[in-house]
Amino acid sequence: MSIVKRNNGSLLPASPRTLFDDFFSRELFNWSNNNFSSTHTSIPSVNIKESADHFEVEVAAPGMEKQDFQVTLEGNLLTISSSRKNQKEDHDTNYTRREFSYQAFQRSFELAKNVVDEENIEAKYENGF
Repeated sequence: MSIVKRNNGSLLPASPRTLFDDFFSRELFNWSNNNFSSTHTSIPSVNIKESADHFEVEVAAPGMEKQDFQVTLEGNLLTISSSRKNQKEDHDTNYTRREFSYQAFQRSFELAKNVVDEENIEAKYENGF
């Protein structure tokens, strides 16, 4: 979504050219969850469940593999991060377009003090969760 310059509070664009520039410079049907980033990155959604004796944190990161994740606990700060790089090896030097991607995120959660039982912390990976 682009910001359109307005003319003296009018709902009409400042000029007909800005109307066309705005219309043709953006994707009309951008259905992806890229958080309006030009790099098309996203921050995975997180669900936190609480029961009488434990918390469960679920991270939805489809396309990521188990080895892409890192889970750390420093004091009462739980951090879940991931990094993944995709690059196709292409030995043809006459390409006109070459694409690669890099995905990374980090989510941190501050836990209540004296609640963490480090001996019973578990992590598991199931189909991108």
